[in-house]
Amino acid sequence: MSADPYAVFRPRRGRVVPQVMAVLSVIVFTTVALTVTGEGRGGWGGPDRMLLILFGLGFAGMLWKFSQVRAEPTAEGLTVHNLLVTRHLEWSQIVNVQLSGSWAVLELDDTDTVAVMAIQRSDGDRAMAEAQRLAALVEGRRPGA
Repeated sequence: MSADPYAVFRPRRGRVVPQVMAVLSVIVFTTVALTVTGEGRGGWGGPDRMLLILFGLGFAGMLWKFSQVRAEPTAEGLTVHNLLVTRHLEWSQIVNVQLSGSWAVLELDDTDTVAVMAIQRSDGDRAMAEAQRLAALVEGRRPGA
């Protein structure tokens, strides 16, 4: 947990594991592509090897995207960068913060919810502390607070 209330929220395990796996996938796919034998009819040719390397790079890119989830608080609001969608919310839109399921969830004033994948239950006590820090930010920015 950070002493700075506006520090960026990032998962710990949810960032390290995908980064390591992304690097390993590039190494493994490239090694397999370069060492597989079977030139000739029905064997592995140059295009096959290149496609295998490209598949490994694509897989690594997908894994790397998992490591880029974060939530960036500012005085104006919170920008949530999840796996596929980035959403900016004003503090007044956020009604409640819950740590339920795999990550934190924001309840919004329009009855919608937004997952905050940057605060992941797999981080244990740190996740609880980060959820409390986010809840304190929300509470401190409410009108009349």
